[in-house]
Amino acid sequence: MEFPEEYFRAGVEPEDLPALFPLLRARDALAAFIALFRGTDEDVLIRLLVLREIGRRGEQPVWSPQGLHVHFAYLDETKLQTVLHRLRDTGLLVWNPEASNYQVSPHGRMALSALSVLLKFSSEEEGEIGYITSQLAAGQALGKVADEDLQHLLSRLNELKEEFDRAVLSGSELRIRSAEKKLASVLKWVEKGTEIMKLIATDPDLDQPTLSVARKIGQVQSRMLRMSSVFQRTLNQLERQKVHLGQSGLSTSDIHSWLRMLDTVEICTLLGDAVTFPARIACLLGDVALDVAEFELVDRVRAEAEDDSLPPPCEAPSAEEIPVTEEDLTRLKNLLGELREIEGEVPLESTIPAEDFATTSYRLSLSALLGDPESRTLDGTVADLARLPLVMVISGESVKVGRYEVETMSAGTIKRKKENEIEDGEGRSGVDLKAARPSTSAARG
Repeated sequence: MEFPEEYFRAGVEPEDLPALFPLLRARDALAAFIALFRGTDEDVLIRLLVLREIGRRGEQPVWSPQGLHVHFAYLDETKLQTVLHRLRDTGLLVWNPEASNYQVSPHGRMALSALSVLLKFSSEEEGEIGYITSQLAAGQALGKVADEDLQHLLSRLNELKEEFDRAVLSGSELRIRSAEKKLASVLKWVEKGTEIMKLIATDPDLDQPTLSVARKIGQVQSRMLRMSSVFQRTLNQLERQKVHLGQSGLSTSDIHSWLRMLDTVEICTLLGDAVTFPARIACLLGDVALDVAEFELVDRVRAEAEDDSLPPPCEAPSAEEIPVTEEDLTRLKNLLGELREIEGEVPLESTIPAEDFATTSYRLSLSALLGDPESRTLDGTVADLARLPLVMVISGESVKVGRYEVETMSAGTIKRKKENEIEDGEGRSGVDLKAARPSTSAARG
């Protein structure tokens, strides 16, 4: 393939470019896509329609001209002949002169297969993650993991992680809930991707650069699996900062959500007589009236209201008179003392429940911070809890409790880490790339 000179600088050979060489080598396969998608939108859609229908019949892949005319009776005959000749001239359809029939070419089959996977995931929310993950799964099953597919997945995961971080930093409840919904839609693909990364990481024939990218993907997936707890913690903080409207039970978030459900006409109707416009007198000059109004309403009132006198002297209050309220950390300290006494492995249902339902929920939510890298870098009692050499493991099942106002709770254990156990860069023990997401649900008895 000869390129025009204006595409490259003088002395550059296109065949010597590492990024261009794979495209040149696969130009016959790429020609199938070029032939399919060249032209107007209508031409491309009809071309895809005809080729997909011809390739859909697996038991009888060979088509006679009469069979094509009968099958595509809803198309104009002249347009159908134009499409068939186009597909035949570009090598997507093969004409057998001896048997006088059509069939899809190998490159046409490849194009249809790629198009089928693309259409399947395009209708799903966050389908690009599923599409890329499916390509990796297929490559891993065939022993042909492409570094390019891994880079695509790593890039998309980093984009989502940055979007989630920005939502948390914005402090907007709307953005955080929107990000939380998007996270829920991609978690199933993240979990499947984690399983694939496990298989890829254990492949002895994998080269070091590809293995390094797979490990980075595993680290980003681990961070994303922990984002649900970050969202919930931030929403809880915003809940405490909401402004409530009297005793109505409504907050500013409720009003904001309700207003977003209204269209422009309904919002303008709500204004009613809240906004009135002054009468326009033709004899008044607008700029002169504005200057006079600014003086009368602003400058004159401001001069009269200014008070330059010094405030009366007063003695500063003594430090002893200022009441100091300290946060009650009794329940946290009690839990910390009990956890420090754990030597081996104990079940959650025998350690967490205490006093009543509220205390049990409080202790279970704090136990989820064991080994949390964000909490252990802070100061205070919560940081001491996060630094304990313990780990909480949730089995995903439920266990009956029947005491302290708790009927059932998530089953799991709390165990002490081994001394020779190595921690990764995220502060979690082991090398499992799929991080556990502790459940804090409990049913009131």
